[in-house]
Amino acid sequence: MTFRIADTFSDALARLTTQEQKAVKTAAFDLQMNPASPGLSMHRVDRARDKGFWTARVNSDIRLVLHKQGGDTLLAWVGHHDDAYAWAESRRIDTHPRTGAAQIVEIRETVQEVVIQRYVEEAIRLPRLFQGESDDSLLSWGVPEDWLDIVRDATEDTVLDIASHLPAEAAEAILQAATGTRPTPVLVAAGIDPFAHPDAGRRFRVMENVEELRAALEAPWERWTVYLHPAQREYVERDFNGPARVIGSAGTGKTVVALHRAVRLAQDPKARVLLTTFNSRLSEALARKLPLLATEDLRARIHVAALADVIRDLHQQAFGPTALVTEENLSELLGQAVAKTGAPLSVDFLRDEWSLIVDAWNVRDWESYRDLPRLGRKVRLPAARREAAWSVFSALRTALAAHNLKTEAQLAHELAGTEALPFSHAVIDEAQDISVPELLLLGRVLGAVENGLFFAGDIGQRIFRAPFPWGATGVEIRGRSRSLKVNYRTSHQIRRCSDNLLPETLVEPDGSEENRLGVTSVFEGAVPRIGKFANRTDEIAALQAWIGKLQSQGVDAADIMVLVRTPALADALAPMIDAKIMPMHDAKGAEYRAVAVIALDQDIVPLAERLLTAQDEGQLDEILNTDRHLLYVAASRARDFLWLSGVHPVSEFLEDLFESSSNV
Repeated sequence: MTFRIADTFSDALARLTTQEQKAVKTAAFDLQMNPASPGLSMHRVDRARDKGFWTARVNSDIRLVLHKQGGDTLLAWVGHHDDAYAWAESRRIDTHPRTGAAQIVEIRETVQEVVIQRYVEEAIRLPRLFQGESDDSLLSWGVPEDWLDIVRDATEDTVLDIASHLPAEAAEAILQAATGTRPTPVLVAAGIDPFAHPDAGRRFRVMENVEELRAALEAPWERWTVYLHPAQREYVERDFNGPARVIGSAGTGKTVVALHRAVRLAQDPKARVLLTTFNSRLSEALARKLPLLATEDLRARIHVAALADVIRDLHQQAFGPTALVTEENLSELLGQAVAKTGAPLSVDFLRDEWSLIVDAWNVRDWESYRDLPRLGRKVRLPAARREAAWSVFSALRTALAAHNLKTEAQLAHELAGTEALPFSHAVIDEAQDISVPELLLLGRVLGAVENGLFFAGDIGQRIFRAPFPWGATGVEIRGRSRSLKVNYRTSHQIRRCSDNLLPETLVEPDGSEENRLGVTSVFEGAVPRIGKFANRTDEIAALQAWIGKLQSQGVDAADIMVLVRTPALADALAPMIDAKIMPMHDAKGAEYRAVAVIALDQDIVPLAERLLTAQDEGQLDEILNTDRHLLYVAASRARDFLWLSGVHPVSEFLEDLFESSSNV
């Protein structure tokens, strides 16, 4: 006897109210403990084409939809009485004749004829996307046989709608093909268990015990499943003769690829894999997901930690305890050095010059600094000003040594000199925010090792580090960089709105480009709401009404997040809002069903006080770009619902979006 749960069930469960969800979970536990429990009042769905569908009673209105075959039970869907029966009557569970995967298929004849007629009419009016595809090609993508003609009639206007009626792997394949990337089918030998197919493995999970079921029901499917789409598999399984990178916009599964890559490398008994990212909170999230993929033996070969923490620990092992200088102390020592030398340069300029150039690249002498290309900085520095700056940096180094203080960059540089990394491979998630010293260290130790370095990131989400040319560190990824183009987390409407915040092509300091065109989402959702208000009181009142409406529709309060630009603003607005609120920076790596990004006023995003610190045009551009990326990160945390608003005069970034969305 096998007890399974489908992703369609988890998605449906998330749409119910909190009280309804609690009742469903209790019924699901009862069902697993006793599939024949009389208290569930199970009935076969008589009008279903698939006679394996049954319903089970949760309460007077809510019904579980089950599929029973032999001794196996599948939790397939859950909802209100009439909706549950309608769902079961319009679907079947099949083994696909070409791929061999188990699928939940919407029966073609149950789709309203008016919808089908629209597909046909649009195919006459616009070019058909898959007109030249053979039946065998479409079948290899997982398209059910009775949907072949409809898929072949898909146009740019109807492909998303058609995809919403298909099994998820078929939907992903046709959306991938529609954006110009050939799907990679996964075919298995005849006779294999249909639920063991990789495509089915991402849709159906076996629940071995009540604790596994509890874990599945306590979080939406996308929060805990870490199965690969076949299109991502290449990035996991391929061997690279140098550093490699996978890039993709928010929601395209970069972290999933990084996790699988680490597990794949750890299968070598001699391997010691570092799975890392740029802060502790995100590394802890990686650690929580790893047990879903790796056995205890494999996990013993994978070290998960923030990269800065790894460097500090290894430096202490190599050199003993070290005191790190704080930002406040560094500014104080820098000010003293300026006063001592009389250099005609501001502390703000020198602090950036120190962190981005001198300390980052480990510049140790005047000759090197004089001749060094200004990597990552757009403004020229005349020779006389460079000489004055160097006198300050020399004095600062002396002061740091006198106080027995070091910077984070110095730890990395000193560790690189020992080449003492106890890892055979490193997999770096959120790599767009890696620092120069960190990359120099990794490149020196693992850059020449086969499969030594693997990066996953999105330069559109760079919000913590200034850009710099990777090639200058010796880490060359040209020819070994791949793009992910299918968004699994965010609705089409939210993805499109978020993408409008960034240019179609992002250019790195070394001239390499990331083209963001051709990305598509696998599901539709509500149009983002965008508002301009006369004052903060009106903005908060409208936001509260939106939150209340979402909760009345079954969105749990725990899955609604309000984001603002600064911690101080979050503290000030928290008493006025009946929802969780946090600064935008803290939302990196998180996701919620509904996100509201508020207080997008002209002087807040971009932050006026940061703009005033700009010393030159290049630095001003960098501040503007960073805040634009920050807003992109904030908006792309939303799965189903997005709200963006500000008080007049609003941010120029919000103005850019105002015409393209539903306004409030």
